[in-house]
Amino acid sequence: MGKVFQIAIDGPSGAGKSTIAKRLASELSIDYIDTGAMYRAVAYKMTREGISIDEVDKIKTMLESTHIDFSQGETILDGEIISDKIRTPEISELASAVSALPIVREKLVKLQREMGQRKSVVMDGRDIGTNVFPDAEYKIFLTASVKERARRRWKQLKEMGKDIDISQVEADIIKRDHNDSTRKINPLKKAEDAVELDSTTLSIEEVTDKILDIINLH
Repeated sequence: MGKVFQIAIDGPSGAGKSTIAKRLASELSIDYIDTGAMYRAVAYKMTREGISIDEVDKIKTMLESTHIDFSQGETILDGEIISDKIRTPEISELASAVSALPIVREKLVKLQREMGQRKSVVMDGRDIGTNVFPDAEYKIFLTASVKERARRRWKQLKEMGKDIDISQVEADIIKRDHNDSTRKINPLKKAEDAVELDSTTLSIEEVTDKILDIINLH
């Protein structure tokens, strides 16, 4: 696998996309592009420069001199490793608001495409195979039943010390699915040439192996 290639993993919330993408990146010795961390990096830079979410002109100017990259699992903002600095609740909250700004989305998609042209990457999200990398060599649409996705998310929350009813988690996932698949800009949908994988009854190892098999068949 000497040439540059992209692996696009799309799918609904809780299907295990990030976990699988990270494992694949590790197995193949390529970079995992954490799109969520990119929005966090923008939020972190805004906080550092004292720019608020409604100062669109200032955000636009800031983005012109913003560069984000990934190397060996680290998030790099303008040449500085910021992996540990972007995981605070404040940055998470701001990143969520930032991700809704079209100017930010446009800039980050441009950076994501540049990374994918420069080096082999694996990226997960809702619209990677349909929008970010429509020509990706490998496209996977990872799904799982609503009940299984709710169980995984509930387990995750329990481990974080949060006591929440599983039926509430399931309701949240159903709502998120609806929002993701009906939004006007780049909704969640399976790319025509993507391979669909249902992970409901599969372990992380089994899903990873299936995707590695798909890649090796090409």
